[in-house]
Amino acid sequence: MERVPAVRRRKLGGELRRLRDLSGMTSGQAAEAAGWHQSKVSRIETGTSSVSAEDVEVLLDVYGVRDRDLRDLLGTLAGQGRQRGWWQDFRDVLPVEYRDFISLEAGASRARSMENSVVPGLLQTPAYALALTRDVMPQLSAREVEALVDVRIARQAVLRRKAPLELWAVLDEAVLRRAVGGPAVMSEQLRSLERAAAGPGIRLQVLPFGAGGHIGVTGSFVIFSFPRIADLDVVVIDHLTSSLYVDRKEDITAYGAAFTRLSNIALPRDESVALIRRIAGEMSRFAGA
Repeated sequence: MERVPAVRRRKLGGELRRLRDLSGMTSGQAAEAAGWHQSKVSRIETGTSSVSAEDVEVLLDVYGVRDRDLRDLLGTLAGQGRQRGWWQDFRDVLPVEYRDFISLEAGASRARSMENSVVPGLLQTPAYALALTRDVMPQLSAREVEALVDVRIARQAVLRRKAPLELWAVLDEAVLRRAVGGPAVMSEQLRSLERAAAGPGIRLQVLPFGAGGHIGVTGSFVIFSFPRIADLDVVVIDHLTSSLYVDRKEDITAYGAAFTRLSNIALPRDESVALIRRIAGEMSRFAGA
């Protein structure tokens, strides 16, 4: 497990090496065309050196890559795209690891999420996000809490963009029954989940308590997949303001198999929605008591 910069450098370097091979150029020829020393190309391709989005653009020009979507994705892996990410406005309250997480989330085409504790950030209501942030990080000022909540809500734009992120979330039943913010807040959150499950591009399943022990109880995780590039999946163990990243092929395979097992023992979509609706009703009654 590593912080995202090392993971991202290796992913980016491997793809740039593949594109150079496709162009028929040697690393020496690529370096000469870019006006660099050969060692710089080698360091970029092995992931031992950081690389700027500007350097990526130079190499893509050298290799004759004109595909704008691919260029944007590789720019995201370099830490920035053609445009400054909105999350940079929160640099004073967001650790660099969390900003990196958001940039990868913004570039992903699909996310498979296993949550055994809280509602995934992409599906949180403002009230739930506020209560959760206050509970988990009581040392923060009101301004910092508000900023983190704003970030959580802003992240959800990936579900509404022109090519929305496909989200498949498996939630342990504990996620639904933990009354974050109290019964009224939780009831609203569950109703929001119910509506989200009915929309396009989002698949929700619940792992009921009756399923017994399962591999997901060892920790929540997200598997990000990206368009157009093979073997680019990244597993993210997500915390409130930081994340750890796993990118070894054998680990990716293991997490993918784990998610498949979890989805197989979870309730089907319709039954999951019915359970969410029932628990939301229970929360509403508690709120009105």
